[in-house]
Amino acid sequence: MSAIPFVREFDFDYGRCDQMSPRIRRVIAPNPGNFTFTGTGVFIIGTGEVAVLDPGPAMPEHEAALDAALDGERVSHVFVTHHHLDHSPLAHTLAKKHGCKVYGRMPRVTEPEGGEVRMEAGDDLGFQPDVQIEDGAVFEGPDWTLTALHTPGHTSNHVCYALKEENALFSGDHVMGWSTSVVSPPDGSMSDYLTQLKRVQALNFETIWPTHGPQITEPQPFLDAYIAHRENREAQVLAQLQNGQDTIKAMVAVMYADVDKRLHPAAAHSVLAHMIHLVEQGKAVCEGAPGLDTRYTLA
Repeated sequence: MSAIPFVREFDFDYGRCDQMSPRIRRVIAPNPGNFTFTGTGVFIIGTGEVAVLDPGPAMPEHEAALDAALDGERVSHVFVTHHHLDHSPLAHTLAKKHGCKVYGRMPRVTEPEGGEVRMEAGDDLGFQPDVQIEDGAVFEGPDWTLTALHTPGHTSNHVCYALKEENALFSGDHVMGWSTSVVSPPDGSMSDYLTQLKRVQALNFETIWPTHGPQITEPQPFLDAYIAHRENREAQVLAQLQNGQDTIKAMVAVMYADVDKRLHPAAAHSVLAHMIHLVEQGKAVCEGAPGLDTRYTLA
């Protein structure tokens, strides 16, 4: 299996508005971290009458940088990929300033399996879009056309947006160039995630623009490796079952032996996502509902 060809090096300054392509500009918020890489990349799409995608965190200096970047322009749509605190909090503030609406999907509020394990930048629990968008919905400006792709997996309400004029995809956290995406049950679903990865690959985009880090300029080999990584991890889980490991905790101790033990709770959530997928496929069985403390066997 080839390693994922991660791209992590790129030129940016916090608050600077960079022209990334004929129709795409980006402003990066100063919220670096374990789950955000260098920070949230906010995309401004079009010129004059524009859309803003994933406005990011509610930070005064970031809001001021966005205002400066948008000076003299009208924002017609504010789009959100999903409801995490590094993506959506500034959405309604920005929309109110420009007299437009926030577009996205309602979050499904769920308690994390096995208690709170910090897997992400956190949920924006109050997030409610003004317009609930459906898969395949098309939105237009004078020089841009965006198609919404509902891509559950990272979260149940995750949406990617395809820019027709540049055959490009704004992938949110569904596909990231710097890291794999977190898939944590119960809101995250490995079955959905793999289905949607393959759907994105079949659409053959020229460029993928994640919300964190640089763009992916060779999407096909990148997605090949991204999918192979998940399939290899699933094969490892099956091998653990074959070897008589029947709990997720026991599997993690073996599979992640060379990983800092502080990361094992997060790893357990990833293994649980794979285990649920294996049970759904009929490759593994368990008593009752799949969970972190459930015992599993090969089907």
